[in-house]
Amino acid sequence: MFLGVDGGGTKTALCLLDREGQVVAQALAGGIYYLSEGVELVGRVLRDGVARICAQAGISPEDIDYAFFGLPSYGEISGDVSALDAAPRAVLGHSRYACENDMVCGWAGSLAISDGINVISGTGSMTYGQRAGRGVRVGGWGELFGDDGSAYWIAIRGLNAVSRMSDGRLPGGPLIETIREHLGLAADLDLVDVVLNRWEGGRAEIAALSRQVVQAADLGDIHAANILADAGRELALLVDTTRHRLGYEPDEVVAISYSGGIFSASRVLDAFRREVALFFHGYQVRRPLYPPVIGAGLYAAKLAGTPLRDTALERLRSVLLDDAA
Repeated sequence: MFLGVDGGGTKTALCLLDREGQVVAQALAGGIYYLSEGVELVGRVLRDGVARICAQAGISPEDIDYAFFGLPSYGEISGDVSALDAAPRAVLGHSRYACENDMVCGWAGSLAISDGINVISGTGSMTYGQRAGRGVRVGGWGELFGDDGSAYWIAIRGLNAVSRMSDGRLPGGPLIETIREHLGLAADLDLVDVVLNRWEGGRAEIAALSRQVVQAADLGDIHAANILADAGRELALLVDTTRHRLGYEPDEVVAISYSGGIFSASRVLDAFRREVALFFHGYQVRRPLYPPVIGAGLYAAKLAGTPLRDTALERLRSVLLDDAA
């Protein structure tokens, strides 16, 4: 039995896979982004999540052959790594597990733990790729000076365009009307009150405004459309940089896939596909095979030295497709 854990800011997803590619159990726990509450949050969330999924499957943690924990911000603060590595041991009661950044879950799921590159664009953005057992991360520097092409990045550029439209530095369009309506602004300057005072510059609240940028682009706003096209270009640059750092040869085929909510915007996905083709002719853009939490389970099986066979992967894929239908 293999446990996969995909940690996130608002929720933590868990799954149990068996060797035959069956999803034995799935569960959700609270968000595990610990930077505002301390490392102790990780242990509390994992304890709750593991208890839930074990109860659902009718097993104890000792019955788990191996577990993989994808944790947000893992590796980004060197002094916290030892505490994060130790947290699952108290929950499982054994040391048959590994921890890494949650970006690994996206790669492992989208490409079924095969060589290639996954680009993530949700609230933040980054890439993770593996080639011949070597992993490389690019991006993920945070919203203040990174996360290019992410929901937060799109929203901030949308808000900048709104301020310019209100001033008259840009011609008005659907974007400013969409933001006014969505936030119920009595006056345009109330935007400052909403974002800085009421939201206190909250990362998640700001990032959610990317939906209004997408909506405005669909209504014909050229500035919003350009922001989404630029997001696709930035995400493609992350991928191409990862390819270079992984040492792919000019004649190699490079499998790439994607995860995160921004790719549900067709304008961003279409721009991304166009831009990666301009960077390198050998890219193969593939739809994600499995969600990140399943990827975490697959990676747990691989780290245990018993990766799922092709027949098990096919069975797992067919079950997920049936569930989606």
